[in-house]
Amino acid sequence: MKIRILLGLSTILILAALYMVFIFVPSDAETGIIQRIFYFHVPLAWIAFLAFFAVFCCSIMYLWKRDTKWDILASSSAEVGLVFTTLFLLTGSIWARPVWGVWWTWDSRLTSSLILWLIYLAYFIIRSYIGDEGRRARFAAVVGIIGFIDIPIIALAITLWRTQHPGPVIFEGGLVPEMIWTLIVAIIAFTALYILLFSYRVLVKQDERELSKLKALRR
Repeated sequence: MKIRILLGLSTILILAALYMVFIFVPSDAETGIIQRIFYFHVPLAWIAFLAFFAVFCCSIMYLWKRDTKWDILASSSAEVGLVFTTLFLLTGSIWARPVWGVWWTWDSRLTSSLILWLIYLAYFIIRSYIGDEGRRARFAAVVGIIGFIDIPIIALAITLWRTQHPGPVIFEGGLVPEMIWTLIVAIIAFTALYILLFSYRVLVKQDERELSKLKALRR
């Protein structure tokens, strides 16, 4: 029932966000229609960071409590976070091509974002290759905690180093009210989608764990 409610809410919010992105909000005066990818790229990045913050918190709780539920929560959020990171890197490249003339440049923010993606890819490689459940969860928790350090670096990259990446236009009044509202709705929609996917993965992992226990008892 909870998943169905989340699915319905996410669908409504995403449809509302799509309407605002493609119909309600005006095109940017300088970059034109390509700027509309901003309303996907920024929410994807924010929610990826939220997902990895959840991994960070749940990993700490696992190392403290050694309760498997925290490992399930951490790995579920990491899965969704990796998907969102992949999408925000892709949307950033699509946006960069007509604006910068290249698909990718070793800009400080782009590079640190790619490092984040690689860290959490390593997180799942560790989970795949370590057989012992407790050892796997401990190693993954350490990577999940250390990996989160890269997120403040990404956030501060445009102020610490010279970069082609746009400045913090959201907080400097660079958006008209229609753009701000569209961005807010898009962030809320992607947040609901994250909660839906996260909840679904948690349920799947819990079911898989129960099945493993039943198989072990039958042996």
